[in-house]
Amino acid sequence: MLRDLKIGSFVLGAGRPPLVIAEMSGNHNGSLDRALEIVEMAAKAGAHALKLQTYTADTMTIDLSEREFFISDPNSLWNGTSLYKLYEQAHTPWAWHRPIFERCRQIGMIGFSTPFDATAVDFLEDLGVPCYKIASFENIDIPLVRKVASTGKPMIISTGLASVAELGATVQAAREAGAQDLVLLKCTSAYPASPENSNLNTIPHMRELFGCHVGLSDHTMGIGAAVASAALGAVAIEKHVTLRRADGGVDSAFSLEPEELAALVVETKRAVEAMGGVSYGPTEVERKSLVYRRSLYIVADLKAGDVLTKDNVRAIRPGLGLPPGDLDRVLGRRINRDAPRGTPLSWDLL
Repeated sequence: MLRDLKIGSFVLGAGRPPLVIAEMSGNHNGSLDRALEIVEMAAKAGAHALKLQTYTADTMTIDLSEREFFISDPNSLWNGTSLYKLYEQAHTPWAWHRPIFERCRQIGMIGFSTPFDATAVDFLEDLGVPCYKIASFENIDIPLVRKVASTGKPMIISTGLASVAELGATVQAAREAGAQDLVLLKCTSAYPASPENSNLNTIPHMRELFGCHVGLSDHTMGIGAAVASAALGAVAIEKHVTLRRADGGVDSAFSLEPEELAALVVETKRAVEAMGGVSYGPTEVERKSLVYRRSLYIVADLKAGDVLTKDNVRAIRPGLGLPPGDLDRVLGRRINRDAPRGTPLSWDLL
């Protein structure tokens, strides 16, 4: 069994409730006040961690609005804008990171981020983040993986788009560079993703294949996929969050609202608790319910020597008499003492 690992004060491991990570992304909509409100909302909903994304438009791409630098997919949430303009709109100003992380600490949340280049890692190190996330689109950026791993802090890596060979190279690079606490997140890099494309059965397979804990980075609508992942052993679940989808924002369409986030925290915890082990027969808490099973009872006033028939013996509740399966064995036999209606049938009565 994999050993537990710790991120901040939260312990991740098999049979434990998952670490629920609220991803703010660009849902601050350009307002630090709104960003801080999202932090407080996530904490109130019960999320354990709040995650940012640390980049600028210039660290992500170049300022071109043509060819592959322009999004012209009619099915994309971001159709009609350039990559540069999208990242300019969605990024979290670096000057906001410190007050956001300070608010997280004040209310007992883990605050951390996804760095998208080496300068972001250096910046986050100065802020003392407790762990790092590698985004799906960066999981093949081996130099970045090595840079993050060299901090020695826990690493959470989304696996969207990556083949087994690519993930193998990423995990190897992380471990060789110093990462000891590693969590992979099953991820479908579609926005939103559909349940049909989630393939959650990959979670236990990935855990076995790479020998590390696995969670879920979920872009589906609602919480169904996340709850299912918890039952499959996901130790961390990341979901984008917003105050209200109607407020708009680059990721709002597939983000959870406060009530949904609160339900996610509760239901994933219940899913883990419900798994238990392999069990047959009554559990300790069920034993008191055994009395409500059916059993054989005498249902007419009988005298000593009377014969038991289908008219005077029935399988009824409660369950203090012989099992119903013994009915054929007792019919036709005589009782050895008087038995009023409502007497549970027992062998010593025959």
